[in-house]
Amino acid sequence: MNSLPDGLLVAWYGDDFTGAAAVMEVLSFSGIPAMLFLDVPTEAQLAQYPDLRAVGVASTARASSPDEMDDALTPAFAALLSLDPALLHYKVCSTLDSSPVIGSIGRAIEIGADLTDPQIVPVLIAAPQMQRFQVFGHLFAGLGDQVYRLDRHPVMARHPVTPMAESDVARHIAAQSDRINATLWTGAPPPSRPDTIQVVTLDSQDARTETGAGRMIWEGHAENRFVVGSQGVEYALVRHWVETGALEQVDPPKGAGRANGMVVVSGSVSPTTAGQISWSRANGFQTLRFDATRAVANARALSAEVDRIVHEALAAIAAGRDPLIFTAEGPDDPAVAGLNSAVDAAGADMGAVNRRIGQALGEMLDRILTKSGIRRAVISGGDTSGYATKQLGIFALSALAPTIPGASLCKAHADGPMDGLELALKGGQMGSPDYFGWIRDGGGHR
Repeated sequence: MNSLPDGLLVAWYGDDFTGAAAVMEVLSFSGIPAMLFLDVPTEAQLAQYPDLRAVGVASTARASSPDEMDDALTPAFAALLSLDPALLHYKVCSTLDSSPVIGSIGRAIEIGADLTDPQIVPVLIAAPQMQRFQVFGHLFAGLGDQVYRLDRHPVMARHPVTPMAESDVARHIAAQSDRINATLWTGAPPPSRPDTIQVVTLDSQDARTETGAGRMIWEGHAENRFVVGSQGVEYALVRHWVETGALEQVDPPKGAGRANGMVVVSGSVSPTTAGQISWSRANGFQTLRFDATRAVANARALSAEVDRIVHEALAAIAAGRDPLIFTAEGPDDPAVAGLNSAVDAAGADMGAVNRRIGQALGEMLDRILTKSGIRRAVISGGDTSGYATKQLGIFALSALAPTIPGASLCKAHADGPMDGLELALKGGQMGSPDYFGWIRDGGGHR
């Protein structure tokens, strides 16, 4: 029987908050103590949790420019490497959200490779548990009961920031850096090229190929410490560890029980989230539309809109209903076009506006939770989760109860009043129609 080495097995850095939390979920529910920090943890914070075998940091890198990534990722990667993990994982979205100018995976690979000097950088985007499959180098993603090639995916092909026009993972990444030579892994390292970073993408479409991907990553980690991919990296590692007897297979924890009140904030424009909002409206939630165009106007207008929503949410709670605050119901909601028009008319920067929207949603959530005493919440939208969570004074999350892969219920760790808050972070495309109700009921497999 093999055994896992002492110390940290994985240190990961997530390019958005929901995805970073998904890595923690995979590891925690497999019996590996893991915690996600909202910034690089201090020595004092880590000292509170001496039994951790995996440590992650959540970021908003997916919404950052290459220069911003230089400033954030370089010191963060270096700090995580100083913890001496067996693997350093740059966690990216399972639908490959990125471009040469926003959330560049190529730039992240350059930074990680410069710090670790690998022979090759494995890239594993696929996660079959989440209907993400890589076959012959091409990425496919499920939506409902259908599976689409990424460039034909109804959501990702229309993504408002990084629309996917390429399904070949190696080609997509190579287009983001002139230093990268990216190819499909075929079982043997490809010939090296001078002055390039050799990247290999890994096919994974079922248990067998996922186990093989985990074996390739783990057996090569001494020479290739830096790996890039979705939570599929951890799914694959766990499969390999269980198969080799290095890790005992465990049953995931049960649900946390129904909440005595819950608050949801959503900045997602995904059609999946739109369906969840519709279900919630018909099942006991009070839906409240936040006018996102106020984030384009002056600070006074935004503040007034925040005050209005907080007032209406507290009134809903007093009436026995759970408030669900949202900016749009899907990509075809007129609110999306309205926000784009307002940004264009003002000559504003969309990234800055989205940041203000996320911060406003976080401020509303903080005020509503504080005044109502409610102890369970959901933040919907990957980028929204990053901006909003920082408004709550939380420094870390640990996994509490599973739902669908990638959107578990977590426990918040904070130095202030939000310590112990039960919080779920959900990517826009994630979850069943009744997801918000599932979290309200406490999660748990079903």
